[in-house]
Amino acid sequence: MALLQIAEPGLSAAPHQHRLAVGIDLGTTNSLVATVASGLSRVLPDAEGRRLLPSVVRYAESDIVVGHAAQAAQVDDPGNTIVSVKRFMGRTLADLDASVHTPYTLVDTPGMLSLATRSGVRSPVEVSADILRSLRQRAEEGLGGDLVGAVITVPAYFDDAQRQATKDAARLAGLNVLRLLNEPTAAAIAYGLDNAAQGVFAIYDLGGGTFDISILKLSQGMFEVLSTAGDAALGGDDFDHRIADWLRQNLALAATSAGETRMMLARARSAKEALSSAPVTSIAGQLDNGRSFSFELTREQFESLTADLVARSMAPVRRALRDAGIAADEVDGVVLVGGSTRMPQVRDAVGKLFRREPLSNLDPDEVVALGAAMQANVLAGNNPGGGDWLLLDVCPLSLGLETMGGLVEKVIPRNTTLPAARAQEFTTYKDGQTAMAIHVVQGERELVSDCRSLARFELRGIPAMVAGAPRIRVTFQIDADGMLSVSAREQTSGTEAHIEIKPSYGLSDTQIADMLTDAWGKADVDMAARMLREAQVDARRLVDATEAALAEDGHALLTHDEFVAVQSAMFALAEELESGGDLQRLKRASEALNTATTHFAGLRMDAGIRRALSGTRISALQT
Repeated sequence: MALLQIAEPGLSAAPHQHRLAVGIDLGTTNSLVATVASGLSRVLPDAEGRRLLPSVVRYAESDIVVGHAAQAAQVDDPGNTIVSVKRFMGRTLADLDASVHTPYTLVDTPGMLSLATRSGVRSPVEVSADILRSLRQRAEEGLGGDLVGAVITVPAYFDDAQRQATKDAARLAGLNVLRLLNEPTAAAIAYGLDNAAQGVFAIYDLGGGTFDISILKLSQGMFEVLSTAGDAALGGDDFDHRIADWLRQNLALAATSAGETRMMLARARSAKEALSSAPVTSIAGQLDNGRSFSFELTREQFESLTADLVARSMAPVRRALRDAGIAADEVDGVVLVGGSTRMPQVRDAVGKLFRREPLSNLDPDEVVALGAAMQANVLAGNNPGGGDWLLLDVCPLSLGLETMGGLVEKVIPRNTTLPAARAQEFTTYKDGQTAMAIHVVQGERELVSDCRSLARFELRGIPAMVAGAPRIRVTFQIDADGMLSVSAREQTSGTEAHIEIKPSYGLSDTQIADMLTDAWGKADVDMAARMLREAQVDARRLVDATEAALAEDGHALLTHDEFVAVQSAMFALAEELESGGDLQRLKRASEALNTATTHFAGLRMDAGIRRALSGTRISALQT
């Protein structure tokens, strides 16, 4: 007898042929992981059904806690509970606003700051890796297999160092990065495919720690980014800090402890969220000295405190429109992305600038992860179920070289479509010069001192000639992830030098390798934890099924002694579950309950067959 393989149109009839890939939104406040199943993208929940994972990591005495449990401890253990680590990615102490209060002990390490915890000094890369590892485990448990890769989103205005730091965090978490995708672009993919939209759209993305604006043209499966701009140091956290500063002023506090700072920021965030739907809210708390406080904050007061932050987001919007050659009223729609866009003053400002009501039919917290999942599904080799589509992203910041006098010569200007390759010829400055130092920088300023240094390398073996005679061709190549490589070649001699841009933000390749080795060394521990979790799930299911069966048929089908024996085995397994401990004991208790219920299961099957056949003639069965 032949069996038909049934599948949804455009999808594989064999489930094993579907490669498991996910999209991850590594957010400042919350992170998500999504995948495509049966042609539809969906966010994967945790065991409790929660879709959002707070981007919070607590370094406890004996282990690392990620997510909701860590968030609950942020006030009690502020110095060891890292919140909004994304804001520290690729940043030094000098990059931070000195007026912003943080409860952390910051360490000035080369290239990128680190945070001192009871588990030692942790870089933002390591903290981000702990968040990504938790999301990877959630995905593998939810999908029932190993991932072939992930598309991870980053703010469009992340520079090369921040992008490289994100990729290294993914490597530490055991993820194969299929692509880094700009967050506004991911949102546009989700919105465009979900709504079959066409035209020019603005993606206004205000998250917890970053702000991006992208102008895209959507047409028949093509997503073309026309321009992008943003502010990598502007987000919902800044609104929280304004409320916290307001509290300090009202309390007449010149300084606050780490615990007081975290408490105020937590209260500020709750107040900010409350004011999105209510005209007034109250803020109450207690200081370390026992002094209690309670204040009322109105929406008008909050908007006055943060008016400059909203206005600050409008400058990149105007720049992006100018770069795209599009007037605000020529945009067909404005898509709001990021939890911070729920604030009424933000929605009003965006609507006023574009002279239209912003679009918000997709969840602003989830739309980025959903778009990343769609891209991951394509890159993994699965049929997206909706035909082919093309993504054309852009380089967010200009890339260039240092020339004499500390000036920047831009080779790849911002908003160049990716991938891209550009070359430019340079020459020597002095007679007889046989080497050239090449300094690669990123930024829009004209002076090297105002841009970010990416890499330095040297081209040696240049023939000795008079100044201006050698022709050195420098080629920039930037891939779809926005990662850069640079080569230099002297045209007459063929002398050549090449470098893959690896920003120096504090983690060397050796350190990364050591961290990976350490992670692999704990693979046995991770596997044991996973096996215990799986055994607990199976045991819980067995206890629930046995309890229901005893309630329905136990007294009718079993003798008193048999009933007590099954019940005792069930109670023993339930006790092992409550203790949460040993895998082997849990397995033995599960096997004991299976053995005890074998006879009962047979009796229930016989009884079920008798009930099904009751009142049926034998002649009817024969026909």
